[in-house]
Amino acid sequence: MTRLAGKRALITGAARGIGLAFARAYASEGAWVAIADIDMGRAQDAASDIEGAIAVKLDVTDQASIDAGVAEAVAQLGGIDILVNNAAIFTAAPITEIERADYDRVFAINVAGVLFTMQAVARHMIDRGAGGKMINMASQAGRRGEALVGVYCASKAAVISLTQSAGLNLIAHGINVNAIAPGVVDGEHWDGVDAFFARYENKPLGQKKREVGAAVPYGRMGTAEDLVGMAIFLATDEANYIVAQTYNVDGGNWMS
Repeated sequence: MTRLAGKRALITGAARGIGLAFARAYASEGAWVAIADIDMGRAQDAASDIEGAIAVKLDVTDQASIDAGVAEAVAQLGGIDILVNNAAIFTAAPITEIERADYDRVFAINVAGVLFTMQAVARHMIDRGAGGKMINMASQAGRRGEALVGVYCASKAAVISLTQSAGLNLIAHGINVNAIAPGVVDGEHWDGVDAFFARYENKPLGQKKREVGAAVPYGRMGTAEDLVGMAIFLATDEANYIVAQTYNVDGGNWMS
């Protein structure tokens, strides 16, 4: 299992959940991994369990932190060949109850965080002149609106659009930019999502989660491990001719 042998990867929001699953998978494929997270303690704990991994403090809402985190990863790993923009947050509310502070925070992390982390890593990759791979985490929520999820859906639609624009721009430098759009993924994140729906749809905790899992054509919610194969593939040379695409990995929830 050495499809990423010798590659250096920076993964944001990688101290838990999907990002941590990617870090483990990349390391198992021979990559050196920088686990970048705002929670340095948790990032260090995660890195200590993965051979060849390091922890990097990175707050995607702070440009100085992005620049410092990218520089630290470059210094410790010797460069960055792969970027995974995974850091994101979720919120939900009816349109009449959306608060500007929630909107600002979601877009600062989910959209600006993706853009300016891509920018910082792209500058490094271009200076090095060896190309690279970038993978942004979108969502099936970016494919369509949802009544209670306007801000999050809009943020993930923006990720898909940024992936297209950055992909068309950066391929001139040998940098492939693509994205993954998961469906409903079980885990710590969805416990919070379920709580939002319990509040606004007046459902018992856990009911919405059961409903969305049952509605997936595959027959269950996804897991972080279900996304690993696509994350590895898009980081390999096998994906060299793939540019500006967003792949649905959602058990059949959405077709595009």
